[in-house]
Amino acid sequence: MELQLLSRPKAETIGEDTPTERFIEWTLERFADQRMATTTSFGMEGCALIDMYARHGKPLTVIYLDTMFFFPETYALRDRLIDRYPHLTFVNRGTTLTPDQQAALYGDQLWKHNPDLCCQIRKVDPMYEAMADVDVWIAGLMRAQSKTRANISLIEWDWKYQVLKINPLINWDRARVWEYIQENDVPYNPLHEHGYPTVGCTHCTKSVPGSRIGEYSRDGRWAGTGKTECGLHGGAGI
Repeated sequence: MELQLLSRPKAETIGEDTPTERFIEWTLERFADQRMATTTSFGMEGCALIDMYARHGKPLTVIYLDTMFFFPETYALRDRLIDRYPHLTFVNRGTTLTPDQQAALYGDQLWKHNPDLCCQIRKVDPMYEAMADVDVWIAGLMRAQSKTRANISLIEWDWKYQVLKINPLINWDRARVWEYIQENDVPYNPLHEHGYPTVGCTHCTKSVPGSRIGEYSRDGRWAGTGKTECGLHGGAGI
């Protein structure tokens, strides 16, 4: 998809060949009057994307869904990001259903006998509520992450949440993200240094022997179940 930016003397074509930094600048200009937010699960890509937007000095809402099953390292990273970017507004839109309440309603350790339902309750349902207050959703997805993300577009309509979805990092990979993190001293989850390619909930994320910090994989998430996605990003498309 290509859009025309007409606010400059000469029309500018915005497309997949546009440098990422310029594209991010364009989104802040183009959607300045819209309810725009980025979401993060505090993975490496999300941290890099937050830094890229924060560098422009403009206010932006950062939505996260506290599942109440975050690693201690994830909570500590959240606090570091809040301190580093005081002009950004970090908002927890996670479920209010406590683990004890969930166990009473659905049985103990729901993530073991029905991980899809657990993700639905603690991630997907809260995301519907969060996106109801958003017009433009900025996500840190990359095509290189998985087969299910290989066809995402730079700008697309997300039918699931009925919002315009922006994916500035579609042509990046983990090696490039890691390079950006190092060059700009961006806070990141130290679990990446200990064999965790991605970091989710404590019960459903395991370290992967031999995993390298500059490499991305979905290994270690819902190990042994065949499940690789929580369901937050399903249903996107033009």
